[in-house]
Amino acid sequence: MKPTTQQLREIPDFLNVPDQQLQWLIDKSDIETFTQGEFLFKRGDATAHLSIILEGKIVIKLEQNGNFKVVGEISKNGISGLLPFSRMSSAAGYGEVTQDAKILLLEKSFFKEMVANHYELTESLVHNMTSRVREFTKNNVQSEKMMALGKLSAGLAHELNNPASAMVSSAKALKKHLSHVPEKFKRVTSIRISGEQVDTINDILFNSITNRPENNMKLTERAEKEDELEEWLEGHGLEDAFELTETLIDFCIDIPALQKIYDTTGEENFASAVEWIENVLTTEKIVDEISEASDRIAKLVQSVKSYTHMDRAQEKVAADIHTGIDSTLVMLKHKLKKKNIEVEKHFATELPHPKIYISEINQVWTNLIDNAVDAMEPSGRLQITTNKDKSFIKIDITDNGKGIPQEHIGSIFDPFFTTKSIGEGTGIGLEVVQRIINQHNGDIKVTSQPGATTFTVCLPIN
Repeated sequence: MKPTTQQLREIPDFLNVPDQQLQWLIDKSDIETFTQGEFLFKRGDATAHLSIILEGKIVIKLEQNGNFKVVGEISKNGISGLLPFSRMSSAAGYGEVTQDAKILLLEKSFFKEMVANHYELTESLVHNMTSRVREFTKNNVQSEKMMALGKLSAGLAHELNNPASAMVSSAKALKKHLSHVPEKFKRVTSIRISGEQVDTINDILFNSITNRPENNMKLTERAEKEDELEEWLEGHGLEDAFELTETLIDFCIDIPALQKIYDTTGEENFASAVEWIENVLTTEKIVDEISEASDRIAKLVQSVKSYTHMDRAQEKVAADIHTGIDSTLVMLKHKLKKKNIEVEKHFATELPHPKIYISEINQVWTNLIDNAVDAMEPSGRLQITTNKDKSFIKIDITDNGKGIPQEHIGSIFDPFFTTKSIGEGTGIGLEVVQRIINQHNGDIKVTSQPGATTFTVCLPIN
């Protein structure tokens, strides 16, 4: 049994549509019923009807690599299917009936008559279509942003955790270390040497701190040096010499330097002097570790600010493309390290600074680099090249992954097209990239074959 005009007027979109137009819709439409578990439409089905849900519920699902994701539902008084002026030709997903449904169906062959003779009805359906597109796009853009944020947050959490843990560990070690200082200080104050001798020891000590060389010894070489140093110290009256050798080696204090200290202090005072030197160097080493860890955190925070551009106004500004790319690489460092990806940067010198929306352009680098990493096997290679090409800045991002099948090349910038599984991609990342590039009056192209996929971004300088 078909609905009445009064029943159709319960649909918010039809509130101001005249009765005669609603009656026309009823007269030209058919009623179909669906039971739970059936499909109103499946992916790839031609869209040939306007559908109005009179009873029941329809769940909309998208399929990605055999997995399904619910993206919405339509219940009583909901409108679905083809709408006037819509360019949709086939269904992108599945409409599964989850509650027995009764649906009013209008063939698209009646659309011309509706547009020509029934303005209010057409207007209400067009408004419905624009609202649907706006809401659908907003939800999926939000989903893409949240997915990208989740990836960046995971990487940042990992990167911040390492220096933060190092600071906590070093602080505990420093507290424990300082608790032994009074006893060592007592021994060092009992040393009886001249001021000139003290100056000699201080010169050795502070020279090793201020001119601390980079210690690049291999493990086997270091082990040999520690054994040699431990044996020498024990031969010169130091018990538990193994506790001192690690720190002395860290500051490259070798046997000749220790021999000079021994000659300066004499046998009686040598042990106390070396213990005090090791104590000062240990304190210096722990403070250095804390300083280095806090510096890493500060640099990460600065990279976040640079990446998001959150300390600037949201307007186009002349910016260094390299800064944005470097900040993005910091944001994705955890993912790059996890797959042991080698990054090769070939940045042009004195590259002009185009006017851009910085945070939006950084989204471009994030999506392109993240996709490249996903496409590569462990120990892959990512190449980023920049140069000036006439009135444009040209950026090539190349990975040596499996490549994009030729049959998919023409679709990769289409909304909701993805080869990733549910939860790994929404299918709008590259569509967002293209939209941002278009917003900047730029261009993006892709070439791909196994072992070499290159996305080329061109941004106008002026």
